[in-house]
Amino acid sequence: MIRLDRITKQNGKQLVFIEASAALQRGEKIGLVGPNGAGKTTLFRMITGEEQPDEGQVQSERGVTIGYFSQDVGEMAGRSVVAEVMDGAGPVSEVAAELAELGAALADPDRADEMEALIERYGEVQGRFEELDGYALDGRARETLDGLGFSQEMMEGDVGALSGGWKMRVALARILLMRPDVMLLDEPSNHLDIESLIWLENFLRGYDGALLMTSHDREFMNRIVGKVIEIDGGTLTTYSGDYAFYAQQRIQNEAQRQAQYERQQAMLAKEIKFIERFKARASHAAQVQSRVKKLDKIERVEPPRRRQSVAFEFQAPPRSGDDVVMLKGVEKRYGSRSIYDGLDFAIRRKERWCVMGVNGAGKSTLLKLVTGTTTPDSGSVTVGGSVKLGYFAQHAMDLLDGERTVFQTLEDAFPQAGQGSLRTLAGCFGFSGDDIEKRCRVLSGGEKARLVLALMLYDPPNFLVLDEPTNHLDIGTKEMLVEALSAFEGTMLFVSHDRHFLAALSNRVLEITPEGAHQYGGGYTEYVASTGREAPGLRS
Repeated sequence: MIRLDRITKQNGKQLVFIEASAALQRGEKIGLVGPNGAGKTTLFRMITGEEQPDEGQVQSERGVTIGYFSQDVGEMAGRSVVAEVMDGAGPVSEVAAELAELGAALADPDRADEMEALIERYGEVQGRFEELDGYALDGRARETLDGLGFSQEMMEGDVGALSGGWKMRVALARILLMRPDVMLLDEPSNHLDIESLIWLENFLRGYDGALLMTSHDREFMNRIVGKVIEIDGGTLTTYSGDYAFYAQQRIQNEAQRQAQYERQQAMLAKEIKFIERFKARASHAAQVQSRVKKLDKIERVEPPRRRQSVAFEFQAPPRSGDDVVMLKGVEKRYGSRSIYDGLDFAIRRKERWCVMGVNGAGKSTLLKLVTGTTTPDSGSVTVGGSVKLGYFAQHAMDLLDGERTVFQTLEDAFPQAGQGSLRTLAGCFGFSGDDIEKRCRVLSGGEKARLVLALMLYDPPNFLVLDEPTNHLDIGTKEMLVEALSAFEGTMLFVSHDRHFLAALSNRVLEITPEGAHQYGGGYTEYVASTGREAPGLRS
């Protein structure tokens, strides 16, 4: 359906693609992967025709419809959420608009002399609308919005009143309702809670068109794609298999490439040593010339391009007492709405609690109660002896001084630390080279999250409270964080919608439901096995 044939593309001084080729066939579901800045968004824009390659061709089959979801959702205001979604449904939305205009014209007494022509045209358009299943459009739009977490009240509300994250969901719903021949989805899993993620996962698995998508959620991608295209160093490499197969294959390919490179380097060193040793001897002139010619003809094996990733190792945190936090009879209300009514909950040393619950259940409220950011209306929250708390909250990113650079921010926090130590810390969290000189005000959401995590983990607390720590983080940074937190010797309480993160780190689950809080002795994997669902809000 879509073919990229030997494309070359340069953005400024950066060569993004160099004679790269790939194809997207009918019905294929492909994951697009690569480091930040590799050119994933540029590739999408070339497929949609928003950008052109400098050389080579991007070819699409005639008549193919393409739906593109990007992180730049544009302006939305002035109509209801459901109307905004229906407006993006492709040809049927255009027919619906004409049908509405004709309906208004038929009711206009000033156009009585056109009535015969208007009735005839209305019949034609109505027939086309029925053909496109237009009368089911409103129901399909609401079903899609419901799957993405919208209440009926939100669907009827003004789209302009929504936050950026909810507008992202509206933009995504428009593309899903359109059901084009080809869907291009750039990070559709951003801003979604776990229930919406699983709904979208099921929707995309049942979608019969072709799909090309990026995602920072490895579990989400793993369950949908059957092929992976990797962008790295200007090339496109296709792997047949899911994301887990790609990750494994990439490691194997790198190891083989490294072994080939080392074998060739050893051979070259041996040949060069012979040439240097005998080049001045007339008796060996023919052999020397033969080996020089041989070296000139050898195609050099390039070493594998290594992704810059530095493992972060915790300093050992100080030991806390066995009782870390005790909540007794906690009640918390917001207006007339009761969040907690007599909650009893205890966290003991080395426990790793993940908190599950539908939107609005009170997950973040619990974290705020535990950290003292908010106080209970009644009951008590007691923090145990020798507890040193580290709290990652979304608002923490707003507290960074926009005029300070990444490195200055680290220096301000740890004035006694050496420059080398802080540079290593920055490198672990993805700030290498000139990145450490960036001012905080120009950092992306992911970069801010990485910086706040670096500040919190350099001098580690013994009790970590994390509210959606993986939001905006790419797969590589998430892997580093999971690895680092797996080695963490303290206690954890966290909320996350990333299932890989949940399964890798939790050993206890607190599920918050309207009927009360339920505790599970195993981690997230055991929770899924015992409840038969991946999240509390899923309908069976």
